Amino acid sequence: MDLTTVLGLLLGLAGLIGGYMWDGGHISSLIIPSAMLIVFGGTFGAVAVSFPGSILAKIPKALGIAFKQEKRDSVATIEEIVDMATVARREGVLALEQRAQEHPNPFLKDGLLMVVDGTDPELTRQILELEMDAVENQVDHMAKVFEAGGGYAPTMGIIGTVMGLIHVLGNLENPSTLGPAIAVAFTATLYGVMSANLIYLPIASKIKLRGKEMMSEMELMLEGILALQAGENPALIKKKLTSFLHDKSAKNQVEAGAEDGEER
Repeated sequence: MDLTTVLGLLLGLAGLIGGYMWDGGHISSLIIPSAMLIVFGGTFGAVAVSFPGSILAKIPKALGIAFKQEKRDSVATIEEIVDMATVARREGVLALEQRAQEHPNPFLKDGLLMVVDGTDPELTRQILELEMDAVENQVDHMAKVFEAGGGYAPTMGIIGTVMGLIHVLGNLENPSTLGPAIAVAFTATLYGVMSANLIYLPIASKIKLRGKEMMSEMELMLEGILALQAGENPALIKKKLTSFLHDKSAKNQVEAGAEDGEER
């Protein structure tokens, strides 16, 4: 579970509700089922119209990407690729066949198997880049679903408010009820704006960020696979792949590992 996503969502809700109650508001006055139905039901309906079922079916997966922190150890990946490059240089790429078939990462597994099979390097690059494009498009579609929700929700909130005001104006016989009725009507706008800026758009941003992380890792693997296939020096492969690391401590870890290897 990605605690930053969960804590951010809880902190946002706590800030909004806490600030409202600080001024003497009552939380019960924010719970209006009819407004919820209009805003959330209308938003979900608009999103369903905007996207095909194949993309909507990936909403649970998209939420998993946003709320689950997938473990990615780029340093370990670099060290593994360098180790395989060392084996391939000494014993040939066929020595990697068993290791490739049992590898848990499907992208790296496909690349290694193509290397073992003697696939043309340019063809290997094309196939792996097509796989990367497919993953990138899938993540982009997931993010767009929530971006669409963030666009529709405020509009649905305004529609709910207008509908509430229509109801208010149709019942002007009792002026004492106008204030509470108008407050209820504007709750729909609150739901729409709040859900868009606290739920839909932040989740879309988190999915995009996760997608960039995935693409960066796949690019690292792609360059490693092609370097391994070309028979490049393992030390040069490590130096090349280290450029994909943005964390200084991770770079230092890789460099320390290289120095240890040289000492041995």
